[in-house]
Amino acid sequence: MQFSAKVSDISKQRAACSVISADAKNGLSPSGKNLDQLAKGTIGKILKRGDLGVKPGSTQLIDLLDGPSERVLVVRTGKGYISQAEFRKLASASAAVVKKFKDATSYLCELEVKGADKAWQAQQIALATGLATYRFTRCLTDAKPYPLTKFTLHAIDRKQLKTIQKGMEIGAGQALGSNVARELGDLPGNICTPNYLAAQARTLAKKHTKLSTTVLDEKKMKALGMGALLSVAKGSDQPPALIAMNYKGGKTSEKPIVLVGKGITFDSGGISIKPGQAMDEMKYDMGGAASVFGVMNALVELQPSINVVGLVAAAENMPSGRASKPGDIVTSMSGKTIEILNTDAEGRLVLCDALTYASKYKPRAVIDIATLTGACVIALGHHATGLYANNEELAQDLLKAGETSGDRAWQMPLWDEYQPALDSNFADMQNIGGRDAGSVTAACFLSRFAEEYTWAHMDIAGSAWKSGAAKGATGRPVPLLVEYLLGK
Repeated sequence: MQFSAKVSDISKQRAACSVISADAKNGLSPSGKNLDQLAKGTIGKILKRGDLGVKPGSTQLIDLLDGPSERVLVVRTGKGYISQAEFRKLASASAAVVKKFKDATSYLCELEVKGADKAWQAQQIALATGLATYRFTRCLTDAKPYPLTKFTLHAIDRKQLKTIQKGMEIGAGQALGSNVARELGDLPGNICTPNYLAAQARTLAKKHTKLSTTVLDEKKMKALGMGALLSVAKGSDQPPALIAMNYKGGKTSEKPIVLVGKGITFDSGGISIKPGQAMDEMKYDMGGAASVFGVMNALVELQPSINVVGLVAAAENMPSGRASKPGDIVTSMSGKTIEILNTDAEGRLVLCDALTYASKYKPRAVIDIATLTGACVIALGHHATGLYANNEELAQDLLKAGETSGDRAWQMPLWDEYQPALDSNFADMQNIGGRDAGSVTAACFLSRFAEEYTWAHMDIAGSAWKSGAAKGATGRPVPLLVEYLLGK
């Protein structure tokens, strides 16, 4: 979709749909007043009928018989000041309607939002609109993309235009990356295999000079001693892959930030097989990998002056005569031995070798992203991503990025008191710590392989996808990660 910003006059700006706002007393925004005057008071008269709901984010679509705009979408604001949360609601509500038209112009940046400038407003509108236009069509015979291909943001003058353009570009980049992640997540496991992800990474690198891709196959991983990662893939006919995407936008001497994504393209649980109910959703167990792909796509679009490495540990976890068994002991790339008590705790096994491999880049920081534990869903539900870190500055930077982007995280404890739960009588550690604090002990396990550098772990088991009637990948935490990286 084409995003643009423009100094425009609503009375002359042609659009299939123009988006304006009305406050609790039906007071229209400046452009809304101009359009109502052009429409001979039609908009105001319709609002007085009370058809527009009173809750912030309520919308009413009005057909216009005269003027350059074929329709106007009126969005309700609340009483008093507009909070950032309310503005996001307005942006999402308007996006849900305008995606059905070929083009639209939004005048919502005329509103004043507490604690937010015009760049932030433009970013939120572009992000919400880009996200709204995603639709999975690849495996649906008759499904078509939404028709919206051109979206314009209104600015009052040239000075404001530059500010709005900057925010719009970031929001559009975040939406692009999120939608890449959603597409990969929504693909079925028989299409989106480790080899498929490797092919996608190679294709992306061919299109962009600042990005290079290398893929470690099973033979190379064996040579490096990645016994933990390889133990997960043993039961599958699909070979594993460790994918490294290297974005070089900064100085050669600048240390990169490394993102590590869990890429279990389908998780049956292995020998510790999962219940059949909702097992189809285990195609989403590569949500961390999908988010890394999303971020890398956003970076090549936005071209920031930073260095970022995206690592994806891709494998399929299946039961077979070759599969790992409970009680097996494997040796990780770090040399530490792991007793596998549950083969369904496989994400931490692929991640621990990827985290060890990440040290070769001498990183500024490493952030791993994984649909790691059901325990995190119990703790935080589907609203917040669980965040763990061995460095408080990194944790606060990520939390702040989540607040700014609206893709929020919540910091969880990573205390030494939890570590003994991983003690094993037969190996250096076991891969599960029991039912209590399951998300915490999983993070503790990963922390043992990230001692050499600044590190954070993001458990996205509750935020990476939705179930039920709205089933589908969310693209989180791409907006948060892009926000964080752009601040570096």
